[in-house]
Amino acid sequence: MYENEIYSGDSAVESGSSPYFDYTARSVEELSQGGGSTGNKKEKKKKEPRQRNGFLGKVMVSVSLGLCFGLFSGLGFYAVQLGTGQLSQVNSSGSVTVQPPVLSAPQTGGTASYVTYVQDDISDMVEEVMPAMVSIINNYVSTGRNFWGQSYSQPGVGSGSGIIVGETDEELLIVTNNHVVEDSTSLEITFINEQSFEAVVKGVDADMDLAVVAVPLSSLDDATRDAITVARLGDSDNLKLGEPVVAIGNALGYGQSVTNGIVSALNRQMTTEDGSTGTYIQTNAAINHGNSGGALLNVNGEVIGINAARIDGSTVEGMGYAIPISAASPIISELMERQTRTDKVEESDMGYMGIVMQAVTDEIAGMYDMPKGVSVIEVTPGSAAEAAGIFKGDIIVKFDGQRITSATELQDTLQYFRAGETATVTVKRLVNGEYQTLDLEITLGHRPAD
Repeated sequence: MYENEIYSGDSAVESGSSPYFDYTARSVEELSQGGGSTGNKKEKKKKEPRQRNGFLGKVMVSVSLGLCFGLFSGLGFYAVQLGTGQLSQVNSSGSVTVQPPVLSAPQTGGTASYVTYVQDDISDMVEEVMPAMVSIINNYVSTGRNFWGQSYSQPGVGSGSGIIVGETDEELLIVTNNHVVEDSTSLEITFINEQSFEAVVKGVDADMDLAVVAVPLSSLDDATRDAITVARLGDSDNLKLGEPVVAIGNALGYGQSVTNGIVSALNRQMTTEDGSTGTYIQTNAAINHGNSGGALLNVNGEVIGINAARIDGSTVEGMGYAIPISAASPIISELMERQTRTDKVEESDMGYMGIVMQAVTDEIAGMYDMPKGVSVIEVTPGSAAEAAGIFKGDIIVKFDGQRITSATELQDTLQYFRAGETATVTVKRLVNGEYQTLDLEITLGHRPAD
């Protein structure tokens, strides 16, 4: 129906021939040189102003429409984000989580793929909890026998971590692992401001590998007291696999460091080097030597575990363990309430049990399937031990909650107890072929004159 029209630029002319469409644009010069009819020239001249005005109008309309589209698109995006709760949020720890809307794209079979981006910044949380973290130096003396059978002793230094968990009118209380402070002759605590002070062991629970140490408040300067804080304990019972965690501790004795990861496993059974078995949180956050006693935290900065152990080996990597805080909290509270014993009593005032004992060494324990501790060979008639219900054959494994593995350890512990004081003695007793655990209350007596 358009075969009689030839298109040239924006104008159309009639033609009796050439039944095709000519979309070639002709220049103004061609038109002025006879490229079109007189009528067409007049028409072109009439249209030029209208064309310029139309072009500018189209530009303005396009710009206006673009601005309106951008404005309404932004408002719509904000409304969708607000309605779905996916706007960036700052949690209580100060970490920022950015959660853009889920983007979907059609896939084969009508399925959709989703892209989610999450950004976490834990620096504010770490800054908040770091004042509650401490480094621990354990000075000890190791003893043994050399190749020729001669006994020897030599000083040693170990490092670990701790968490400030409480403060009384007289003491600052710090929780750590028992193996961090075991066999110590002196303990040195370093706080966030790099100031160091001496501490003493307040109480231990060897089975749970927990210990509480105390620093006298009178020994702390004002700057240190202003710099430190008490950690917030969380709940480890509600942890989920994959939940993000942060580990802080004195790794390798170099000072406090921070690592992060996730909860890899819960209720993981593990046997430690001393043969005890415990239930732990497993994490892939790096926990190295020196991290023991440090904190495993959730993203809110709450302590949900106490770093305890790591499996080393060429075929194992990324397996750290922490004592669940929900299981540790009752024990920590009990240890915090114990009397701090810093001074040994005079020998004449030292408490007396009234037993003859022999250590159950590793060799004896393995040979006769006995618990490691101190075996009671004889009970003195009328003694404190007899009154407490200790029998011949019992194996003392704890005194006042502290693990006892030798007669020397028991004698050293008794140096802090006066005659007349009461303590708890934990024994293993053979009943019907099996060892049962009993906690007995003993009121210490006076040592006989002879």
